[in-house]
Amino acid sequence: MRLVLAEDSVLLREGLVQLLRTEGVEVLAAVDDADQALRAVGEHRPDLLLTDVRMPPSFTDEGLRAALVVRRQYPETAVVVLSQYVEERYAADLLGGRARGVGYLLKDRVADVEEFVATLQRVASGGTVVDPEVVAQLLSRARRDDPLASLTPRELEVLALMAEGRTNAAVAARLVVSDKAVEKHVSNIFTKLGLAPDAEDHRRVLAVLRHLESAAHPRSTP
Repeated sequence: MRLVLAEDSVLLREGLVQLLRTEGVEVLAAVDDADQALRAVGEHRPDLLLTDVRMPPSFTDEGLRAALVVRRQYPETAVVVLSQYVEERYAADLLGGRARGVGYLLKDRVADVEEFVATLQRVASGGTVVDPEVVAQLLSRARRDDPLASLTPRELEVLALMAEGRTNAAVAARLVVSDKAVEKHVSNIFTKLGLAPDAEDHRRVLAVLRHLESAAHPRSTP
């Protein structure tokens, strides 16, 4: 396996280089910032980029953003992010779309050298490895960001029937409730989905589209 390493901590970087080489990994470059990482990947076209998240100059998310660039520009290069933190904003982008050849590991969860190297090999071969804590946080974020999560079970029923093309009267007949009750549920749905009255947009259609989008991409639970 041919690898480029990006890590700003000199002790950790040199330690990883020695560890990886001992395990037979060819470390093509070991750099301390995201710009150098991108240049090294462009020059060497490695099997895998192993990068920290927080690197110079701002020590926020340079490494993770570099990983996203590599995913777009060098799809043949796998990417593993090794971090102390779960950066939800970019982790979702990193793990979305093309699901092959990507990993997100937390440093304090890496306890076995052989397993760590085997994980890198799996990702370099096209696998996907994500720390369970990363998965848990992303699922929690997805639930927070999903406007359908705020709907009551009854409102979800009404929305599902709306998606079948039923009128309010037909929904009322199906649920054995009054027309006024359905109107109230529909109004609540529009409010919770942020669908304010608009002359150009049909709120009923937009609400149904939200429902269909959620159904097409169901969210699992941890």
